[in-house]
Amino acid sequence: MSSAESVLFDYTRQDASGASCTAHAWAKVPPALPADEKAAVKARIKELLFSQNAVLVAHYYVDGDLQDLALETGGCVSDSLEMARFGRDHGAQTLIVAGVKFMGESAKILSPEKHVLMPDLDATCSLDLGCDADDFTKFCDANPDRKVVVYANTSAAVKARADWMVTSSCALAIVSHLKAQGEKVLWAPDRHLGRYIQQQTGADMLMWNGACIVHDEFKGLELDLLKAQHPGAKVLVHPESPESVVAQADVVGSTSQLLKAVVELDAPAFIVATDNGILHRMRQLAPNKLLIEAPTAGNSATCKSCAHCPWMAMNALQGVLACLEQGSGEIHVDEPTRIKAHGCIDRMLDFVARNPSAITKPAQGFVPNVGAA
Repeated sequence: MSSAESVLFDYTRQDASGASCTAHAWAKVPPALPADEKAAVKARIKELLFSQNAVLVAHYYVDGDLQDLALETGGCVSDSLEMARFGRDHGAQTLIVAGVKFMGESAKILSPEKHVLMPDLDATCSLDLGCDADDFTKFCDANPDRKVVVYANTSAAVKARADWMVTSSCALAIVSHLKAQGEKVLWAPDRHLGRYIQQQTGADMLMWNGACIVHDEFKGLELDLLKAQHPGAKVLVHPESPESVVAQADVVGSTSQLLKAVVELDAPAFIVATDNGILHRMRQLAPNKLLIEAPTAGNSATCKSCAHCPWMAMNALQGVLACLEQGSGEIHVDEPTRIKAHGCIDRMLDFVARNPSAITKPAQGFVPNVGAA
């Protein structure tokens, strides 16, 4: 087998019932609040955040009201790693994490002394669900000659078994570093991101077969047709997308990098292939740009582009208020797991701190001068 060859182990066995199914997630999405009630809930949340020494951190994919509230109250809107780092460095003793469960776990791993609460603990991630810790441990044990590199979208237990954690904007640099050290890589869980990294680096990577249910649905053929309708538009793609979609991108990058591209690139329009929750922040940062959602389905579909995570959609103002009024949704990570998981995150953070030029170096469409989150 050549060093650039991959082997896919089909361990994706997502539970199709109960709290982990998408139908359950959509059913738990809270109803939109009337304007007057929304204003009252936001005012109450602001009051409680202040009185309880708490801060709200929100992911780019959650509802725009939560993103705005986080910024209005001194919190942050960012990628998952930056959410955890912000929470770690902030003086608040309670972190309200609007996102999915692995993000809350990452915040707890970096801030064990703080209370970490989430609007709904059922809000999970298909990549996390598709990478069971026990099965993953067996996979790692069967390949002891490989460095274990996991994407941020994994549970604390999976991170505890890893040598490195990476995000989508530092993965290229870290895998390149490991290759230069003569290391072979065991990669999990996203096969699309893994394939992209392997193609760019030529590293010997053994891959878990997982995918994000949102990015996996983007369609290369439909994207090609959409580009023909908007010849001046730049195509922005998250590397969790299928190869036929990535191949058509002007920019391939993390959520932070795609945001930066919208602001800085000289183009009137952008076709965006990632969760449509990001469009809220993009419109705020680049109000004069035309933003077009990349297609997830063909012409006969009732929804041409339905790119939104059902678990992200479970986050709402009502859940944030429940965290503050009832202390609900607290994240717990047992100490042995936390310590082990902290090691793989620290290794990444140390690498990023020591190699900023490697992280920001452009590579096939990556936007330069963006940090590790």
